[in-house]
Parts: sequence; structure tokens; C-alpha cells
Amino acid sequence: MPYQIQPLKEFLVRPALPQNLNRLAEIGYNLSWSWDHNLRSLFRRLDPQIWKECNHNPIELLGRIPQDKLDRAAADPRFILLYKRACERYDAYLHSSIPTDATPRIAYFSMEYGLLDCMQIYSGGLGLLSGDHMKGASDSDFALTGVGLLYQRGYLQQHLNPDGWQQERTPLNDFYTLPVRPALDDHGNEIIVSVNLPTGELFIKVWRIDVGRVKLYVLDTNIPQNRSAEHREITDQLYGGDILKRIRQEIVLGIGGLRALAKLGVKPTVHHMNEGHSAFLAIERIRVLMQENGLSFDQALEATRVSNVFTTHTSVPAGIDIFDSSLLYEHFNDYCNKAGFSFETLLSLGRTNMQDNSQRFSMAVLALKTSAFRNAVSVLHRAVSQEMFQNLWPKLPVQEVPITSVTNGVHQPTWINGDLASLYDQYLQPDWRERLDDIKMWEAVAEIPAQELWEMHRKRKRRMVAYVRERSVNSALQRKASTAEVRRLQEVLDPDVLTIGFARRFATYKRATLLLRDVERLKRILVNSGRPVQILLAGKAHPHDNEGKELIRQIIRFARDPQVRRSVVFLEDYDISVARYLVQGADVWLNTPRRPNEASGTSGMKLLANGGLNLSILDGWWDEAYDREVGWAIGNGEEYSNPEYQDQVESEALYHILENDIVPLYYDRDAAGIPRGWLAKMKASMKRLSPVFSTNRMVAEYAERFYLPAAKRLIRLAGDKARVESLLAWRKRLHAHGSEVKVTHVDVDGGSSEFLVGSKLKVSARVSLGGLSPADVGVEAYYGLVAADGSIGEGAHIDLALSQSSGADHLYAGEVECARSGSCGFAVRVVPFHPDALLPYELPWIHWEE
Repeated sequence: MPYQIQPLKEFLVRPALPQNLNRLAEIGYNLSWSWDHNLRSLFRRLDPQIWKECNHNPIELLGRIPQDKLDRAAADPRFILLYKRACERYDAYLHSSIPTDATPRIAYFSMEYGLLDCMQIYSGGLGLLSGDHMKGASDSDFALTGVGLLYQRGYLQQHLNPDGWQQERTPLNDFYTLPVRPALDDHGNEIIVSVNLPTGELFIKVWRIDVGRVKLYVLDTNIPQNRSAEHREITDQLYGGDILKRIRQEIVLGIGGLRALAKLGVKPTVHHMNEGHSAFLAIERIRVLMQENGLSFDQALEATRVSNVFTTHTSVPAGIDIFDSSLLYEHFNDYCNKAGFSFETLLSLGRTNMQDNSQRFSMAVLALKTSAFRNAVSVLHRAVSQEMFQNLWPKLPVQEVPITSVTNGVHQPTWINGDLASLYDQYLQPDWRERLDDIKMWEAVAEIPAQELWEMHRKRKRRMVAYVRERSVNSALQRKASTAEVRRLQEVLDPDVLTIGFARRFATYKRATLLLRDVERLKRILVNSGRPVQILLAGKAHPHDNEGKELIRQIIRFARDPQVRRSVVFLEDYDISVARYLVQGADVWLNTPRRPNEASGTSGMKLLANGGLNLSILDGWWDEAYDREVGWAIGNGEEYSNPEYQDQVESEALYHILENDIVPLYYDRDAAGIPRGWLAKMKASMKRLSPVFSTNRMVAEYAERFYLPAAKRLIRLAGDKARVESLLAWRKRLHAHGSEVKVTHVDVDGGSSEFLVGSKLKVSARVSLGGLSPADVGVEAYYGLVAADGSIGEGAHIDLALSQSSGADHLYAGEVECARSGSCGFAVRVVPFHPDALLPYELPWIHWEE
């Protein structure tokens, strides 16, 4: 190993900005420039070449730009005018609204954040969603604070060897040339917190990222206070290392993150866990409440659960972090002892069955059990999640498993191209940027002249093609490609040809090669002399996913076929910059996951406001977005047991749609060369889908359904120990006497077995509650159509009212409406009830008639 020279002293050098441009750094450190085209143009104007070389990083730009160039800009009245307008715009945005003391304070925890091209602290969809959530919260003026990790190395940079096999590099993040700064206390000291690990005390430095009006705090263990490399490398890389590093990263995120907020003086009322990685924060909240308020574990769990929100993004159990109990014991036994509860108590929160000692500890189960509010990220994903986690509520019908859904959205100002934004300025309402979820506002898209919209789209396609050619040539030069290949790449794609985009993580279930099932048929589609088609693909495989890498290699080999090599391009090193060009320039966005494995997906949403159209399997968000007027669906939402047969059927459907619907519609032009039918579909998609699949709608939905109710429940319980004790006493009664409950008799008035639609069954049920009282429970009739297996399928329920009581025996009655014809049935059940409980979320107990 070469000799390393260590500095005697470290010091920070900052750019010497001219006095009349002294706010450039301030604007650069706030990420609002990343979605405000006017602010971004300020930095691009300083030096377009350096701006491009530093991957659109204003802090690095200001550090690299020659001083004489800064001085010339300071003396240029045109730039000074641009600068002053930018400052006014920046100030107006930051100070347009300020949350009041009554506003719920949200702490949002995520393992990754996709915010900027230059800030490599994300890997894919989860990070981009988290980044857009932060930006949407800023635009909506929520009092939200993000918490994440600051990774020394980026996820991976992809490059391909001559055979098309993915190779990886891990770039180093230089925090001092990024728009991130150390978090400071009131005395100007850096914020340092610590957690205890089996290897000793781990120190964590807190950094701050300003995202518009909200702040993101990111945690870093690569600091001098940590003497061992093992400790310093915990936040070395996202999803890097083994299971030991993973549990320690999640301890840093959940426990260290909560301690960082406390030291910063941030006092959240609601804690939102974006995936299960941060679920240890629930345990830390319990510990703090026990220590500060003298509560028992059960009391603290009850008081904190009401204000925890958990969002699951996983469609398969393999995507959930699980840990061996021995590893958990090593890291948490001492923590539990000091906190005043047993390790077995912690273990029970991460297992579905405590009697099974072989069961591993699940972070998703921990999050589910410690959160009163739980959601999936699309309507279809809700059903998948309910089935996946039904074993936590084994007596509930799967559709009643207490996991709801908030469908993802995208932060449209980040993804809308600047030229189209200017067109919107002309034809939409002046405040359209503040009303992105307003369906009525988007109706004005109909007023945009077809010629103008089409020319704007063609302009963006030309820019996309130029970008693809330049990036492809640079990649080829880096791998020492031949002169002939470089020359070919300078001519790939044609901006006048129908362009299909496909860009996402190369996991096998996403089926990137579904298009290649019938290569000869695909070639005929691509090289049709009168109506050609071209395909632009991008995406990374996980470093350990050889099957995903093989998919990339198959595409590269196909793209080298002399017949299609100018029509098929795989763009290396997919990132935010690549994504932005693709979603702004593609005509059609292709998505081919194996249903129902796509939890939501957001890449296709980014096309909507840019005028692109979606062609997708009915999975994730597209299952609820699709109709014939706004795009195309591959299949009808079928699910198959035979993957090979599924691929055959759906590839045939894909080719058919391309040949008979998409290609003819695109090339059907009027005398002026305008594809009127295509533009009608573009406008329908823009008008109807853009307001629905936006972060404005998404964060408003989180606020209305989760954040505000959670904050109210926390205030109601946290300040009233008697209420908490009442809840605990009720829970104990249910556990002690729930087995005594019996439905002793059920009667239907009239005794008939046939009824007319619209008639009502008068149902009565006699229930023995044992040691429980009627105030502890509710009695319901669950009814619906009877399936072929004799069970009630997707049913509904009504409350039965208490009509009389005699000791422990009680009579309940109600009416069941016969709303549909067919073979119907009902059953009676007893469910828990308490005015301060969120049911059935907080208690899985339920008793059915037997």
C-alpha cells in the first residue's frame, strides 16, 4: 500500500464571491434551485461547461469557476438582473408561508434520498420517492423534517465491458463540495450523537440539507471520533456490506436519527417510517417515554404507537430485512436491560409467532406492530400487502387486514422540462405550480394549440437524442471502443421516429427482455421503412444480481445487430440526469413487470406532465390509472402460475398493440404533419393523470389521512395518563377474558331462505361476553356473496345494536340489506372496541360465531 501523507491541520476553503453576488452560495445550498428553472439557469449561465462537468452541482461550480469569470459576471448588468430576480423568487418561495405552532411536526425517515444528479445517496425508486416526498412537503408547506444517512460512497456507477456485462465503480462523495453542511447547535458547534454497539460507542455526525422550506438531516459515521475502521465504515455505502453492517446502519438511522432530532431541538408529533429500515425508532421512542415519563413498556408502546406511520414498498417477503435473533440479541440485549424491558419483549414485536424460536426478526413486522397507521403505495399493492401480512391478523378477512393505500406521486416541477413549463405559463393559470393537484386547473391543457404542443415535444426529443448520442460516445471512448463504433453511436436514433423508453432497475421480475421474445417480429416493427420505431433503454442491476446483468447483456447483443443498431440504444449508468432526459423526450414509456410484483412504480408518472404516454402491464399505479383514452394496457390484469406461458401471452399482446394501435396512431398525420389522434391522447393523459399522480396530492393525502389524525391522537393520549391506563386495562381485559366470549344463538326474522334484492334481513345474535362488558366490544354481521368453496368472499359488515342484557348474556340486533342477487350469506363476529383505540389496527383479537 502506498505511503499516505496525513495533514497536520485541516481547513476549509470557500469561493471568494463578489459582494454583489454574495447570495449565490446561499441559493446553491438550498435545493429549491433543482426544481425551479429560473434559479437553475443562474448557475448554468455562469459557466455552462463547468456546470455540466460537475453534474449540475452549484457548490462545486462556485469552487471551480475562475475568479475572473465571477468578477465579469458581477460587472455584467444582464447577469445582475437575472441574479436579483432569482433572489426575489427564492425569498418569495421560502417566506410565502410559515407553519404555526398548531401544525403537526412530521419526522420522515428513509434509508435513501434521490434529490440531485450530483448527490449519490440513493439507489432507485425508493430514494427518488423519498426525495420527491421532501420536495412535495416543501411545496405544500408541511412542517416535515427528513432523516437519512450520508453515504461516503455512491450506490454504484455502471459501465459495460466489451461483452455487455455490467461492471461497477463506487464514486466517493466529497461532502464539502456538495450542497450539504454540518448541522450546528445554537453555539455554532457541530451536532454529534452516539449509539452503543457491541464493539463500543459509535459516534454520529449530523449534516443538514435544505430542501426548499424543509430540512433533511443525514447521519455520518466516518468521523475522527470513531477510532476503528469498522465504525467509520458503517455509513460507507448504501446497501453495501453484509447483514452485520445492515443492522448497524438501521440502528444509526432509527435510534441515532431520533437522538439527532432531540439534540437539534426538533420535537416531532408524528414519525413516518418510509419502509422498515428505520423501525428501530419505535423502540427508541418507547425507551425515551419510559425514561422521561416513568411509564411502563406497555404504556409507552400505547402512547407512541398512535403517532407512528409505516409505509411498505415491498411486494414479496424476500424484500424485507430480517435478522437472526442471535444478531439482534448481540446488539439489543444490553439496550433492553438499561431501558427496563426484556429482550424477549423486543423480539415479540418483530415476530409473527413467538412460539416459533426459529422465526427471524422482521423489520416490517416491527414497524407494523408499532404503528397505528399503515399503508401500501398503490391500490393493488394494498391487496398484495394485506395477503402478505394476514398472519398478523389471522381471523380477519384478507380485505379487512388493516393496511390501507396511498398511491405514490412524483414531484412534477423536478421532472417537467423548462420549455414545456414556459408553455404552461402561457396557457394554464398563473399559479399552476401551486395547484398541481387541481384537476380543474389541468383542464386548460385542452386550450394549448396542437401545433405548439407538438413542436415543443419534438424540440425535447431532439435534445434527448443529442444527449443520448453524446453520452453513448463518451461511454464508448471510456471502454476504448473502435472508431467505427464511436462513429455509429454519433448517428443513433432519429428525433422524428416513434421512440419507446424503458428505464428502471434490472430486476428479473421487471422483464426488460420481454420485447425480445420474438426477435424477428420486433425487427420488422423497428425497421419498417414507412413507420419505424426506436427503443431507448437504461437501468442498473444490483451488483450481486447476475440474472439482472444477463438481461442487460442480452439487450446489448441485440442492439449490436446490424439491422437495428441505430434503432436500439442502451444508455449506461442510469441516474437522475438520464431519467430526466428520457421522461421529457420519449413518446411512449414501456413497463413490463410480472404482476403483481410492482408495488407502485413512478417512472411512468414522470412522463405525464411532459406529454408522454404509457404502455404497461396492469400493475402498480397503472392498474388504477389506465383507461383507453390515456394510454395502453398489456393484458387485462391476469395473473399466471406458469411464468413461461405468461411471458409468451404478454409478449404477443405487446407486439399486437405496437403494430395495430401505437405505431399507426403516431404516424397518422394531417396535412400539416400533426398527429391529431396522438395529441388527443397526450392531452387526455396530461389533463386526467397529472393532478392525480403528483406529490401535491400524495402529501395532502398523507396529511389528511395519517399526519393530522396521528397528531391529534398523540395529543389526546400523551397528555392524559389516565386514558393510556384505560386503554391498557381494556387490552388486559380482552386478553384475560376474550376466550370466554361466545355467540350462543343467531336468528333471522322469518326463517326464509330466499329474499328479493332490496329487502332486509332482520338479524339477532345472543352473545355471552364472560368477564367483558358490552362497552369493551362491538358485535357485527359480516355478509356477502358465498364463493364456490363455501366461504364469504369480499364482504361488508354492519354493526348490530345492543337491545337487551341479562348478566353476561346480551342480545344484539340489526338489518342486513340484500343488495345483490345470488347465493349470499352472513356470519356474526365480536370485535374489540374502545373510544381511544384505532381499530382494527391496534388489536388483532376477534371472535367469530362457531
